[in-house]
Amino acid sequence: MGGLFPSLRGYRRQWLGRDALAGATGWAVLVPEALAYATIAGVSPVVGLYAAPAALILYAAFGSSRHLIVGPMAATAALSAAIVGEAAGGSSASFSALTAALALTVGVAALLAGLLRLGFLAGFISEPVLKGFIVGLALTIIAGQLPKLFGVEGDSGNFFERLWGLIADLGGTSVSTFLVGALSLLLILVLKRLAPAVPGSLIAVVLGVAAATAFDLEDHRVDVVGGIEAGLPSYGFPDVSLDDLGALAAGTVGVLLVAFAEGLGAAKTYSARDHYQIDADRELIGLGAAGLGAGLSSGMVVNGSLSKTAVNWSAGARTQLSGIVVAALTLITLLFLTGLFEQLPEAVLAAVVIAAVVELVDIPSLVALHHVFTRRLGQAYGVAARPDFLAAVAAMLGVMAFDTLPGLFIGIGASLLLLLYRSSRPVVSELGQLPGDGHFAALDRHAESRRVPGVIVLRVESGIYFANAERIESRVRAAAAHEEVTAVVIDAETVPFVDVSAVRMLDDLAEELEARGTRLLLARDVGQVRDVLRTAAARAELMRVYPTVRAAVEAAVADRP
Repeated sequence: MGGLFPSLRGYRRQWLGRDALAGATGWAVLVPEALAYATIAGVSPVVGLYAAPAALILYAAFGSSRHLIVGPMAATAALSAAIVGEAAGGSSASFSALTAALALTVGVAALLAGLLRLGFLAGFISEPVLKGFIVGLALTIIAGQLPKLFGVEGDSGNFFERLWGLIADLGGTSVSTFLVGALSLLLILVLKRLAPAVPGSLIAVVLGVAAATAFDLEDHRVDVVGGIEAGLPSYGFPDVSLDDLGALAAGTVGVLLVAFAEGLGAAKTYSARDHYQIDADRELIGLGAAGLGAGLSSGMVVNGSLSKTAVNWSAGARTQLSGIVVAALTLITLLFLTGLFEQLPEAVLAAVVIAAVVELVDIPSLVALHHVFTRRLGQAYGVAARPDFLAAVAAMLGVMAFDTLPGLFIGIGASLLLLLYRSSRPVVSELGQLPGDGHFAALDRHAESRRVPGVIVLRVESGIYFANAERIESRVRAAAAHEEVTAVVIDAETVPFVDVSAVRMLDDLAEELEARGTRLLLARDVGQVRDVLRTAAARAELMRVYPTVRAAVEAAVADRP
């Protein structure tokens, strides 16, 4: 696999200062976000810090990205809370132990997938589905954090239940809690907008702790984090049974898909900017090693972070030494600074979470997906002419209504169903001859093109197989129904494949048309199509494929009685 710590090979001394600065900057972002994301996962805030050091070091040892920073993230934290919450119902193990066990199962699954070279699996979550999933997840997370911002009890459940619970409890809002949370949120968002290089979340956390200590905010109905155990975490396998691991198995796949897709996207974004390659299989192994490290450190699920990687790259990181610096500073934080976070107001943590995930509510991207539409697609597919938009909305609403993991699989399922629907209804365009050069182009796109008398030219813009063969047959039969038509030419340049069902359909159709005095000719097929036609014993007329549409049309005209 290329050895350990690949990004450190050929290290230059002049990079040390930049990597150290980037590491310190990354630490300033990771600490408050790790504390906040742990609360999303339903565990003590310090668990987020437990997960980071081993994960960062092990990813640096096995991953292929020079810039990716791994750690707790909102999407996988929310998935963890849902999966562990369900498994905890029938288990005697603690919620924290099950959370660490889930990190282990995801790590083992990622490691096995990488060794089996299954990096291509990331493609099963399309970008629109992942976008819709993350938007729905972000909205659900925000709805769950708003009660802490207002100092009310709130409600559990899906997005709509949480939102209704908040509205119902607004009468009991704690003014002091709301002021602390709202001011923290405003501070973070303003700094992010006006001074993006300044770690606004860390400043809000420090000011929140200082205010809680100076003004005894707990006495004014402002809830604080409370006791946090100082020191390093307990290392070793979490105290769970085999039955517990089995209960986590199904959810592991969903977490792995989301974690890998998010991390791989972040890694590729910044490898492109620095002109180096990312190995998807090695990324799986890096993610697996990081997960094992987090799970054996009493931590939680981790994955690559786009926001922290962006900070790392912007600060000038050259190698994964910056991630190792983040790990070292996080260990120092655990040893000497955890006591400071005991006075951290819950409303400030909620503000950190909301500020981190509000950017994920990318409505403009959904609107852009809706605009991906053409009249021809509308005619061919009707409501399914915007498949990416529909899949994204299905994932978003699935998360908001049915929880995180069901929402993810609803989005994937909708994407696959729309793909099957569209492939079963291929666009079949009629072509006409352009004046002058004699080339053929779609009649509905080129008004100057003209039909050749007695010859219909059709272009099938899809593979031809069992699911769409009957529809294509109907289209060809309808085109040949006119008495003056003596030949139908199929331009097969845009047909990447055919199956045996398609060959049988073309054979039967050619025989039927021939009985009516109409020929069926093929032009410009690709190699795979020609191979299947030959091995499936297609009739001789179909085996004679013309090199150009023009040649097929000229042959059809020349053979007229």
